[in-house]
Amino acid sequence: MTSRFRRLLEKLKTSSLDGLLVSKAANVSYLSYYNISDCYLLLSPKKSYLITDFRYILEAEKNIQGLSVFKYNNLFADIARLAKKLKIRRLGFEANDLKVAEYAKIKEYAGPKIKIVDTFNLIESLRQIKEPQEVKYIKEAVALTASAFKFLKGYLKPGLSELEIAGELERFIRLGGALRSAFNIIVASGSHSSFPHSPISNRKLRPDDAVLIDIGVELNGYKSDLTRVFFLDRIQPIQRKLYQIIIGAQEKAIEAVKPEREISQLDYASRSYIRSFGYGRYFGHSLGHGVGLEVHEEPSISAKNKSLLKEGMVFTVEPGIYLPGRFGLRVEDMILVTKKGAELLSGAINKSI
Repeated sequence: MTSRFRRLLEKLKTSSLDGLLVSKAANVSYLSYYNISDCYLLLSPKKSYLITDFRYILEAEKNIQGLSVFKYNNLFADIARLAKKLKIRRLGFEANDLKVAEYAKIKEYAGPKIKIVDTFNLIESLRQIKEPQEVKYIKEAVALTASAFKFLKGYLKPGLSELEIAGELERFIRLGGALRSAFNIIVASGSHSSFPHSPISNRKLRPDDAVLIDIGVELNGYKSDLTRVFFLDRIQPIQRKLYQIIIGAQEKAIEAVKPEREISQLDYASRSYIRSFGYGRYFGHSLGHGVGLEVHEEPSISAKNKSLLKEGMVFTVEPGIYLPGRFGLRVEDMILVTKKGAELLSGAINKSI
C-alpha cells in the first residue's frame, strides 16, 4: 500500500467512511500513479478497484499496480455491486465532481443498506504537498515553458497575429515533448491585454504594443503556468512604470513565503504594494493558485485563505495591473515552499525593460 493510500484511508477513518468513490480524473491519476482516461476508483481498507471499460482495460492492467482492475458493463450498477461485496456501509463520493444524475444512479443501485456521503477535498488536501518526484516533473514542465519564452524573444515582431503566435507556441512545446498545453494559451496584444484572460484573435501586433502571453504545458501528467509581457519596438513610460510596480509586488509576495505563515499574508503583501501606488482597483484577481496535476488546484493564494503554508506546496504568484481599454500587464512565476522560504522554479525574471 502506498503512502498516498495510507494517508487517504486515515482520512476516511476520521470521516467515519469505510469506502470512497473517486471520480475526479486528477485524483484517480494521483492515487494510481498513472494518467489514464475515463476511470473511477473504489477504495476501501479491504480492497480497492480501478474501474474502467473495454477501451482502457489492457492499458490499466499493464501499467497500474496495487489496484484490482475491473471492467464494467453497467458502470453504476457494478460500482454498487462492488461496494456491497466489500461490505461498505458508508460510501463517500466527491461532491465537487460527481454529477447529480450519476449520484442518483449510484444511490438507486446501492439501495438502503449503503449510505452515500458527500465529501470535499479529501484527496486535494493531500495533493497540496508535493512529493520529490512530483516536484521533479513540475520543474521539467516549467523548464520547457521557460524555453518557449526564450524562443519568443527572437520570434515576436509587428505584423504577426495573436493566433499565429499561439500556433507557433503549440508547435514549439509539442516538439519539446509536451503532451499538450496545460490550458488555452493566452496571447493578448494592445488593448486585448487589459482583459486578464483575453480570447485569442486575429489582431496583428503593432510596434507600441504590450503583448501578454500566458502559457503552461503538460509533461508527465504535471502542469506549468507562467506569464510574461513582451514589448516590441517602443515602450510607453506608463508601461515601464507599471511593469516595475508589478515586479515589486511579486517580490514582496515571494519574500513573505515561509512555512507556517498564513497564505492570505502573501496576497496582502503584494496587493498593498500595488495599492500604495494608487493602482489597487486595477488588480482584481487572486494572487495565485496551486499547480500540479491540475493547472488550478489547492492551495488558493488569496486574501480569503487563512490556512498555513506548508513545505512542498507549489503555486503561482501573479500580480497584474489592467487599465481598461488600454493595456494590461501581469508577471506569473511558480514557487516551491521550502524549509527556508521560497524556491523560484521559473528562474530569475527580467526586472528591467
